[in-house]
Amino acid sequence: MTTLAEVRLDVAVPPELSARAPAEARGGARDGVRMLVGRRDRGSVEHHRFTDLPGVLRPGDLLVVNNSATLPAALPGRLPDGTAVALHLSSAQPDERGGHLVELRRAMPGRAAAYYPPAETPARPGLRITLPAGGAAELTGPFTARLWYARLVLPAPLPDYLDRHGRAIRYGYVDRDWPIEAYQTVFATVPGSSEMPSAARPFSAEVVARLAGRGVLLAPVTLHTGVASPEAHEAPYAERFHVPAATAGLVGHVRSGGGRVIAVGTTVVRALESAAGPDGTVREADGWTELVITPERGVRAVDGLLTGWHEPRASHLLMLAAVAGRPLLAACYREAVRERYLWHEFGDVNLLLPD
Repeated sequence: MTTLAEVRLDVAVPPELSARAPAEARGGARDGVRMLVGRRDRGSVEHHRFTDLPGVLRPGDLLVVNNSATLPAALPGRLPDGTAVALHLSSAQPDERGGHLVELRRAMPGRAAAYYPPAETPARPGLRITLPAGGAAELTGPFTARLWYARLVLPAPLPDYLDRHGRAIRYGYVDRDWPIEAYQTVFATVPGSSEMPSAARPFSAEVVARLAGRGVLLAPVTLHTGVASPEAHEAPYAERFHVPAATAGLVGHVRSGGGRVIAVGTTVVRALESAAGPDGTVREADGWTELVITPERGVRAVDGLLTGWHEPRASHLLMLAAVAGRPLLAACYREAVRERYLWHEFGDVNLLLPD
């Protein structure tokens, strides 16, 4: 089985290539970011703007997008000794075991909350974290060294509570807190993600209209993202997803007609592949998925992928290698660093196509 060490890319991403603010705050537009296109069969890479997407795709192609909306899932809290902490909530819904997963981070005034290495975390069973307006979270047990199950006691329903007291999760490479609207995509209609399904962030109403005019189809799935924590590079854990019957049917129709199914984001790949049978047929599905996609497992329902730029050690690289193959993936990342593409959720994008 291919390990992450074998897929890990031999590139170094300089800190200055982290996108520290949304494209609009950098003097551009959402759809004005750069897009590197890699074609597996040709072994080629091309440089584009995201607004070129309708011309890069073919009539009859299908873009599958994630309609999950981002929650203000970071809450301020205090430990029993008064230490300020940040609680990152991994899901608006308890998972299938009945608990909320949370990540405890060190509060840094005026800065993004800092990662607690496992050896330093104050997390322990029974730890009670005081939250705003009389709320509390009690840790009940570990899920990983980073994530813990928690019992929440809140004075209001969770979505309302987060709207009043939460903010968008941000990491140290982002220059300041941005409003939750900066973390929503044009497709966001179903609240539930802890972190933005960021591959779709560059889409604008104008680009969507031009795609439709070109004959490119769009269809939604829902997958609510958990807390990825860029410092940990963990394999993805269970996430809630839904593939509607109409989307499943359209995937089959497009593929049977020779069109390409292109996932907008790794979340969409995970959702579609979780709903696909061994023969690649996608059916309506709803529930929690623990699927981890590797080159050995491969992809059955997806032909291409539009994605952001991931850390060279990120677990997502196993999925990307399954879609594109390691040679093309490595070529794209070398070229992106050389041409100074921007990383992370506010950065540029990578379109991986079969041909």
